[in-house]
Amino acid sequence: MVLPSMRLDGKVALVTGGGSGIGRAIALAVAEAGADVAVCEVPHKIGALDRVCEAIEHLGHRALPLALQLPNLADIDAAVSRVLDAYGRIDVLVNNAGVNIPKDALDVTEADWDGVLDVNLKGLFFMTQRVARSMIETGGGKIVNIASQNGVVGYYKRAAYCSSKAGVVNLTRVLAVEWAPHRIAVNAVGPTFILTPLTQSTFDNAQLREDMLSRIPLGRVGQPEDVVGAVVFLASPAADLITGHTLLVDGGWTAL
Repeated sequence: MVLPSMRLDGKVALVTGGGSGIGRAIALAVAEAGADVAVCEVPHKIGALDRVCEAIEHLGHRALPLALQLPNLADIDAAVSRVLDAYGRIDVLVNNAGVNIPKDALDVTEADWDGVLDVNLKGLFFMTQRVARSMIETGGGKIVNIASQNGVVGYYKRAAYCSSKAGVVNLTRVLAVEWAPHRIAVNAVGPTFILTPLTQSTFDNAQLREDMLSRIPLGRVGQPEDVVGAVVFLASPAADLITGHTLLVDGGWTAL
């Protein structure tokens, strides 16, 4: 028996929110697995992609930095068009870009709600739709949505965030069913709380950190590198018969 490969040699990957944290780790991981990588970041953080792209090129692969403001459809179309012009195809899409505005549910404003849902769900959908159209033309591909364990459980001060990620989990199922005939596999990865520059303030709260750790049987919070194996696996030939699934990387949180 020959083990199926987890390599992405010759593939082109597009990663959103790739300037830091989980997105940066994913961009480097898919490059390490053999892919050329287009990496997106919001315009005011586009400089963060310089070092990411340098690292990808150091691995021997092409890198393309892109400004992307979700859920702006013109930005989405421009970014995808640039990737297609540069590389001719997109084989893997990783929808990593996301935001959170932690507030008690009674204090959430309409602007808070729209700000989270617009990026995490609306923006993700229209990016995926645009890329899927190109994948259909080139014979298929792999889409990996970064959801969250909070898409399947609730947590304090995250009414909008949990709702958006639950939407991503079920949207993943819908798109998997619709696009299977086109040889497009759509899956999601649901991380637990991951220590990144953007979440550092959350972990600085000793009471909150203790509560999170008490809910993780493996006894530690996640690092960005804990997430990338699941993403590369789902993007690779080793996962060719998997679609519509959310792989939880949660240290056992949801097993309790």
